[in-house]
Amino acid sequence: MAQPLRQNQILEMIQQKGFVTIDELVAHFQVTPQTIRRDLNQLAADGSISRHHGGASFESSTVNTSYNTRKIMNLEAKERIAEAVAKAIPDGASVFINIGTTTETIARALLNHNNLNIVTNNIHVASILSAKEDFTVIIASGEVRHRDGGIVGEATRDFIDQFQMDFGVIGISGIDDDGTLLDFDYREVRVAQSIINNSRQVLLAADHSKFGRNAMVRLGNIDQADDLFTDQTPSGDICNLLDEQQVKLHIV
Repeated sequence: MAQPLRQNQILEMIQQKGFVTIDELVAHFQVTPQTIRRDLNQLAADGSISRHHGGASFESSTVNTSYNTRKIMNLEAKERIAEAVAKAIPDGASVFINIGTTTETIARALLNHNNLNIVTNNIHVASILSAKEDFTVIIASGEVRHRDGGIVGEATRDFIDQFQMDFGVIGISGIDDDGTLLDFDYREVRVAQSIINNSRQVLLAADHSKFGRNAMVRLGNIDQADDLFTDQTPSGDICNLLDEQQVKLHIV
Protein backbone atom coordinates (compact mmCIF):
# COMPACT_ATOMS: atom_id res chain seq x y z
CA MET A 1 0.00 0.00 0.00
CA ALA A 2 1.28 3.47 -0.91
CA GLN A 3 2.25 5.65 2.04
CA PRO A 4 -0.32 8.45 1.38
CA LEU A 5 -3.16 5.93 1.21
CA ARG A 6 -1.98 4.16 4.37
CA GLN A 7 -1.69 7.47 6.24
CA ASN A 8 -5.20 8.47 5.17
CA GLN A 9 -6.53 5.17 6.50
CA ILE A 10 -4.58 5.63 9.73
CA LEU A 11 -6.22 9.04 10.14
CA GLU A 12 -9.66 7.50 9.60
CA MET A 13 -8.97 4.81 12.23
CA ILE A 14 -7.79 7.38 14.77
CA GLN A 15 -10.80 9.63 14.14
CA GLN A 16 -13.17 6.69 14.60
CA LYS A 17 -11.54 5.28 17.74
CA GLY A 18 -10.01 8.36 19.32
CA PHE A 19 -6.80 6.46 20.09
CA VAL A 20 -4.99 3.59 18.36
CA THR A 21 -1.88 1.70 19.36
CA ILE A 22 1.12 0.94 17.18
CA ASP A 23 0.42 -2.78 17.61
CA GLU A 24 -3.12 -2.32 16.24
CA LEU A 25 -1.82 -0.48 13.19
CA VAL A 26 0.96 -3.01 12.56
CA ALA A 27 -1.58 -5.86 12.62
CA HIS A 28 -4.06 -3.98 10.41
CA PHE A 29 -1.60 -2.89 7.69
CA GLN A 30 0.83 -5.82 7.96
CA VAL A 31 3.88 -3.57 8.04
CA THR A 32 6.74 -3.12 10.50
CA PRO A 33 6.47 -1.04 13.69
CA GLN A 34 9.17 1.24 12.27
CA THR A 35 6.97 2.01 9.25
CA ILE A 36 4.00 2.85 11.48
CA ARG A 37 6.14 5.05 13.74
CA ARG A 38 7.35 7.00 10.69
CA ASP A 39 3.75 7.44 9.52
CA LEU A 40 2.61 8.63 12.95
CA ASN A 41 5.55 10.99 13.35
CA GLN A 42 4.79 12.55 9.97
CA LEU A 43 1.09 12.91 10.74
CA ALA A 44 1.96 14.46 14.11
CA ALA A 45 4.40 16.88 12.45
CA ASP A 46 1.58 17.93 10.10
CA GLY A 47 -0.64 18.60 13.11
CA SER A 48 -3.17 15.95 12.08
CA ILE A 49 -2.79 13.81 15.22
CA SER A 50 -1.18 13.84 18.64
CA ARG A 51 1.62 11.33 19.13
CA HIS A 52 1.80 9.33 22.36
CA HIS A 53 4.03 6.59 23.68
CA GLY A 54 2.73 3.42 22.03
CA GLY A 55 0.17 5.06 19.75
CA ALA A 56 -1.60 8.23 18.64
CA SER A 57 -4.85 10.10 19.22
CA PHE A 58 -7.12 12.48 17.32
CA GLU A 59 -7.03 15.98 18.75
CA SER A 60 -9.89 18.47 18.97
CA SER A 61 -10.04 21.79 20.83
CA THR A 62 -13.77 21.34 21.51
CA VAL A 63 -14.23 17.63 22.33
CA ASN A 64 -12.08 15.60 24.71
CA THR A 65 -10.83 12.12 23.92
CA SER A 66 -13.18 9.43 25.22
CA TYR A 67 -12.87 8.39 28.86
CA ASN A 68 -12.03 4.75 28.06
CA THR A 69 -9.29 5.88 25.69
CA ARG A 70 -7.83 8.33 28.20
CA LYS A 71 -7.67 5.62 30.85
CA ILE A 72 -5.03 3.72 28.87
CA MET A 73 -3.16 6.63 27.29
CA ASN A 74 0.30 7.20 28.82
CA LEU A 75 -0.68 4.95 31.72
CA GLU A 76 2.89 4.17 32.76
CA ALA A 77 3.69 7.89 32.98
CA LYS A 78 0.49 8.56 34.94
CA GLU A 79 1.42 5.84 37.43
CA ARG A 80 4.87 7.36 38.01
CA ILE A 81 3.29 10.79 38.44
CA ALA A 82 0.74 9.33 40.85
CA GLU A 83 3.42 7.79 43.05
CA ALA A 84 5.27 11.12 43.24
CA VAL A 85 2.11 13.06 44.10
CA ALA A 86 1.19 10.52 46.77
CA LYS A 87 4.62 10.92 48.39
CA ALA A 88 4.00 14.67 48.67
CA ILE A 89 0.82 14.13 50.71
CA PRO A 90 1.32 13.11 54.35
CA ASP A 91 -0.93 10.86 56.40
CA GLY A 92 -3.79 12.71 58.07
CA ALA A 93 -4.01 15.38 55.37
CA SER A 94 -7.16 16.84 53.82
CA VAL A 95 -7.24 16.63 50.03
CA PHE A 96 -9.37 17.87 47.15
CA ILE A 97 -9.19 15.61 44.07
CA ASN A 98 -10.77 16.73 40.82
CA ILE A 99 -11.93 15.04 37.62
CA GLY A 100 -9.61 13.06 35.33
CA THR A 101 -7.96 9.73 34.66
CA THR A 102 -4.67 11.04 36.08
CA THR A 103 -6.34 11.96 39.37
CA GLU A 104 -7.98 8.54 39.48
CA THR A 105 -4.52 7.00 39.18
CA ILE A 106 -3.36 9.25 42.02
CA ALA A 107 -6.31 8.07 44.12
CA ARG A 108 -5.13 4.47 43.76
CA ALA A 109 -1.61 5.52 44.81
CA LEU A 110 -3.05 7.09 47.99
CA LEU A 111 -4.50 3.81 49.24
CA ASN A 112 -1.33 3.11 51.24
CA HIS A 113 -1.89 6.29 53.28
CA ASN A 114 -3.66 6.56 56.61
CA ASN A 115 -6.44 8.82 57.89
CA LEU A 116 -6.93 10.99 54.82
CA ASN A 117 -9.91 13.31 54.46
CA ILE A 118 -10.93 13.61 50.80
CA VAL A 119 -13.41 15.86 49.02
CA THR A 120 -13.92 14.99 45.35
CA ASN A 121 -16.20 15.69 42.42
CA ASN A 122 -15.15 12.42 40.76
CA ILE A 123 -17.31 9.34 41.36
CA HIS A 124 -14.46 6.99 40.42
CA VAL A 125 -12.09 8.64 42.91
CA ALA A 126 -14.73 8.33 45.65
CA SER A 127 -15.23 4.65 44.81
CA ILE A 128 -11.50 3.92 44.88
CA LEU A 129 -10.81 5.70 48.17
CA SER A 130 -13.93 4.60 50.03
CA ALA A 131 -12.34 1.14 50.26
CA LYS A 132 -10.17 2.45 53.11
CA GLU A 133 -12.03 2.36 56.44
CA ASP A 134 -9.80 5.05 57.97
CA PHE A 135 -10.45 7.51 55.12
CA THR A 136 -13.24 10.06 55.22
CA VAL A 137 -14.51 10.51 51.67
CA ILE A 138 -16.95 13.30 50.85
CA ILE A 139 -18.43 13.45 47.36
CA ALA A 140 -19.64 16.76 45.95
CA SER A 141 -23.23 17.39 44.94
CA GLY A 142 -24.16 18.32 41.39
CA GLU A 143 -24.77 16.87 37.94
CA VAL A 144 -23.00 13.60 37.15
CA ARG A 145 -21.51 13.45 33.64
CA HIS A 146 -22.36 10.02 32.30
CA ARG A 147 -19.27 9.84 30.10
CA ASP A 148 -16.68 9.93 32.89
CA GLY A 149 -18.31 10.11 36.33
CA GLY A 150 -17.35 13.74 36.85
CA ILE A 151 -19.66 15.92 38.97
CA VAL A 152 -20.09 19.48 37.69
CA GLY A 153 -22.31 22.55 37.92
CA GLU A 154 -23.02 25.50 40.18
CA ALA A 155 -24.15 23.24 43.03
CA THR A 156 -20.77 21.48 42.85
CA ARG A 157 -18.89 24.75 42.99
CA ASP A 158 -20.96 25.96 45.95
CA PHE A 159 -20.27 22.67 47.72
CA ILE A 160 -16.50 22.92 47.18
CA ASP A 161 -16.51 26.49 48.52
CA GLN A 162 -17.54 25.17 51.94
CA PHE A 163 -14.09 23.62 52.49
CA GLN A 164 -10.51 24.73 53.03
CA MET A 165 -8.18 21.77 52.39
CA ASP A 166 -4.47 21.13 52.82
CA PHE A 167 -3.98 19.98 49.22
CA GLY A 168 -5.76 20.39 45.91
CA VAL A 169 -4.85 17.67 43.40
CA ILE A 170 -5.62 18.93 39.90
CA GLY A 171 -5.52 17.20 36.54
CA ILE A 172 -5.73 19.20 33.31
CA SER A 173 -6.50 18.54 29.64
CA GLY A 174 -4.02 20.96 28.09
CA ILE A 175 -1.26 23.44 28.91
CA ASP A 176 -0.54 26.19 26.39
CA ASP A 177 2.97 27.44 25.65
CA ASP A 178 2.36 30.53 27.82
CA GLY A 179 1.34 28.38 30.81
CA THR A 180 -2.43 28.73 30.35
CA LEU A 181 -4.31 25.74 31.76
CA LEU A 182 -7.02 24.53 29.36
CA ASP A 183 -10.00 22.19 29.53
CA PHE A 184 -13.13 21.31 27.56
CA ASP A 185 -16.10 21.86 29.90
CA TYR A 186 -16.60 25.32 31.43
CA ARG A 187 -18.60 23.78 34.29
CA GLU A 188 -15.69 21.50 35.17
CA VAL A 189 -13.32 24.47 34.93
CA ARG A 190 -15.34 26.54 37.41
CA VAL A 191 -15.23 23.70 39.94
CA ALA A 192 -11.48 23.27 39.44
CA GLN A 193 -11.01 27.01 40.01
CA SER A 194 -12.82 26.67 43.34
CA ILE A 195 -10.60 23.74 44.30
CA ILE A 196 -7.51 25.86 43.56
CA ASN A 197 -8.87 28.83 45.52
CA ASN A 198 -9.70 26.68 48.56
CA SER A 199 -6.45 24.68 48.74
CA ARG A 200 -3.44 25.63 50.82
CA GLN A 201 -1.14 23.81 48.38
CA VAL A 202 -2.02 23.04 44.73
CA LEU A 203 -0.48 19.93 43.15
CA LEU A 204 -0.84 19.93 39.35
CA ALA A 205 -0.40 16.55 37.65
CA ALA A 206 0.10 16.42 33.87
CA ASP A 207 1.96 13.97 31.66
CA HIS A 208 3.98 15.28 28.70
CA SER A 209 1.09 14.92 26.21
CA LYS A 210 -0.79 17.77 27.93
CA PHE A 211 1.83 20.38 26.98
CA GLY A 212 0.86 22.20 23.80
CA ARG A 213 -2.51 20.44 23.66
CA ASN A 214 -5.48 22.61 22.68
CA ALA A 215 -8.77 22.90 24.54
CA MET A 216 -11.24 25.76 24.36
CA VAL A 217 -11.86 26.74 28.01
CA ARG A 218 -9.32 28.65 30.07
CA LEU A 219 -8.99 27.37 33.64
CA GLY A 220 -6.14 29.57 34.82
CA ASN A 221 -2.36 29.56 34.64
CA ILE A 222 0.32 27.11 35.62
CA ASP A 223 1.69 29.67 38.09
CA GLN A 224 -1.37 29.03 40.29
CA ALA A 225 0.13 25.63 41.19
CA ASP A 226 2.65 25.20 43.96
CA ASP A 227 4.03 21.98 42.47
CA LEU A 228 3.96 20.49 38.95
CA PHE A 229 4.38 16.75 38.54
CA THR A 230 5.16 15.49 35.03
CA ASP A 231 7.17 12.81 33.24
CA GLN A 232 9.27 14.90 30.84
CA THR A 233 10.97 18.28 31.08
CA PRO A 234 8.63 20.95 29.65
CA SER A 235 9.68 23.58 27.10
CA GLY A 236 12.18 26.28 28.03
CA ASP A 237 9.41 28.88 28.19
CA ILE A 238 7.41 26.79 30.65
CA CYS A 239 10.49 26.07 32.76
CA ASN A 240 11.34 29.78 32.88
CA LEU A 241 7.78 30.59 33.96
CA LEU A 242 7.94 27.94 36.70
CA ASP A 243 11.24 29.39 37.94
CA GLU A 244 9.91 32.97 37.91
CA GLN A 245 6.75 32.03 39.82
CA GLN A 246 8.56 29.60 42.17
CA VAL A 247 6.50 26.60 41.11
CA LYS A 248 8.39 23.46 42.09
CA LEU A 249 8.91 21.09 39.14
CA HIS A 250 8.98 17.32 39.76
CA ILE A 251 10.15 15.15 36.82
CA VAL A 252 9.35 11.47 37.46
